[in-house]
Amino acid sequence: MEPAPPQTGPRYLAGLSLAALGIVYGDIGTSPLYALRECFHPGHGVAPTHDNVMGVLSLIVWSLIVVISIKYIVFVMRADNHGEGGILALMALARTRGGRSFRYAVLVSLGLFGSALLYGDGMITPAISVLSAIEGLETVTPRFTPMVVPITIIVLIVLFLLQRVGTARVGALFGPVMMAWFFIIAFIALDDIVREPRVLLAIDPRYAVRFFIQNRLHGFLVLGAVFLCVTGGEALYADMGHFGAKPIRVAWFCVVFPSLLINYFGQGALLLHTPRAIDNPFFHLASESARYPLVALATVATVIASQAIISGAYSLTRQAVQLGYAPRILIRHTSERQIGQIYIPSINFLLMLCTIGLVLAFQKSSNLAAAYGVAVTATMAITTLLLAVVERQRWRWTWIAIAALTVPLLSIDLSFFAANLVKVVDGGWFPLVVGIIIFTLMATWHRGRQLLRDRATESVLSIDGFLDNLARNIIPRVPGTAVFLTRMPEGIPSTLLHNIKHNKIAHVRIVLLTIESEETPRLSDEERWTMKELGHGVYRLILRFGFMEDPDIPAILHGVNEKWRLFDPMSTSYFLGRELLIATRRPGMAIWRERLFSSMMRNSTSASTFFHLPPNQVIELGEQIEI
Repeated sequence: MEPAPPQTGPRYLAGLSLAALGIVYGDIGTSPLYALRECFHPGHGVAPTHDNVMGVLSLIVWSLIVVISIKYIVFVMRADNHGEGGILALMALARTRGGRSFRYAVLVSLGLFGSALLYGDGMITPAISVLSAIEGLETVTPRFTPMVVPITIIVLIVLFLLQRVGTARVGALFGPVMMAWFFIIAFIALDDIVREPRVLLAIDPRYAVRFFIQNRLHGFLVLGAVFLCVTGGEALYADMGHFGAKPIRVAWFCVVFPSLLINYFGQGALLLHTPRAIDNPFFHLASESARYPLVALATVATVIASQAIISGAYSLTRQAVQLGYAPRILIRHTSERQIGQIYIPSINFLLMLCTIGLVLAFQKSSNLAAAYGVAVTATMAITTLLLAVVERQRWRWTWIAIAALTVPLLSIDLSFFAANLVKVVDGGWFPLVVGIIIFTLMATWHRGRQLLRDRATESVLSIDGFLDNLARNIIPRVPGTAVFLTRMPEGIPSTLLHNIKHNKIAHVRIVLLTIESEETPRLSDEERWTMKELGHGVYRLILRFGFMEDPDIPAILHGVNEKWRLFDPMSTSYFLGRELLIATRRPGMAIWRERLFSSMMRNSTSASTFFHLPPNQVIELGEQIEI
């Protein structure tokens, strides 16, 4: 038998880099469809003259260099949380564990708000990407104009309906399709570059400086549209755990970056000799006969870009649940091999409704561009701030080194943010409202869980008295194992006391089980659980899970059983508490937040489903808790 090929080397790296093209670079790879066009939108008051075209191209080129190549590819991707990326992973990496200090609260708030804003991005990206691709039909004949919105909605509905099937089967096609996309967008631009080679001089940053001097306020506002060329930056970091940093870097510098530069230069060259092509310069790069297949390819590419954003929303939701910032929610796995292939029905339905609603409300991708950018620029600025904390706390950089990197990057982020603020009235309010709502939900859930733990601590009973009663045989014992889930890693859970009060018995083997979420993506088998024998058949078990793992309790108990021999599948019962929360005016949260938390508790997925407990072995005991 031949040995398996090593998981290293150029061939393996090339395979991962090809896969990264399909998953990581869909968003930024499809930005040429609308980015340069929006820079010359009539609302900005900047005409496509020679100097303006060269200035805008220079801004796009240097945005790609500084924001993507330097900030994300070189520095941000170094801040991996055990191989995982994303703003929640960065938040967990930046903050110190535990405590409720002001610094801790600020870091948590920044991370939560940044992640909440990404949901708004997840709603807008599919809408603007697919809509801009279908609008390419208008460059062939105006007769297609009334059909653009209906076709876009049909494509989006199909996209969201396919989520339940999962991307495991079609995911292998994403890389080759995006490779073809990058090759073609570069190829169709070459002819215009050859025709106007002077466009390559836009690499000189002095054109960008001259653009601001000549256009002043109008030039600054154009930054809001220039930013569209780097909107996929957060995806590079968020999807790092799927492939690792090196394949993503190889794909960027070898394929994506050169292709984007060539296409943007080609669009600029086209505008230099045909300014009227500004209505859709991307599709005007191709001959009229080639636009139908180009629209088809662009539609597929934007669907792939949308898929990456949707999958990112699923991953972000799972991380929030595991880290304790969102209630338990139904998560389905669509692949037996890839743990990252998940489907969350409620999130999928919400994204579909909002995305279709955006298409119906805004009608054109240019109108949607007004809503795009505010949320992403804010998230990028938050990433820069959290990175500065990691540089100091984890990497032990000097303050001078931190300032040398952070000040220029944060200045660019805030400039983009300020330029996008003018879009708030024209639609930029939407992702901000979505972000504020989701941030409120996440913060309320986290604070509510803290209050529940505090209330439980106030009424917790010592284990010693209970063990003494067992030793004196005051409580009758029955065969079997009873597993009591409890938030508290000490004392007696109320579910155990209720069981004894109502059923007048205790099992021969009693396991007090506490589940803890760690701020690392995954844990080794050695870190997974801790068992302590308390005496008289009572045990305390603590299970730990990373924020990228799914808590399958029976599967873990099967491993624990190899050593402790406590869990017979046929004679093990699981006791859960079902709390009825009563909002009060006790110190803790405002009354409306307490009611919101109570509603979230009622509508969260049951613990038995979330932890994969066998339904016929679960007993739920209710109690009222004042918060």
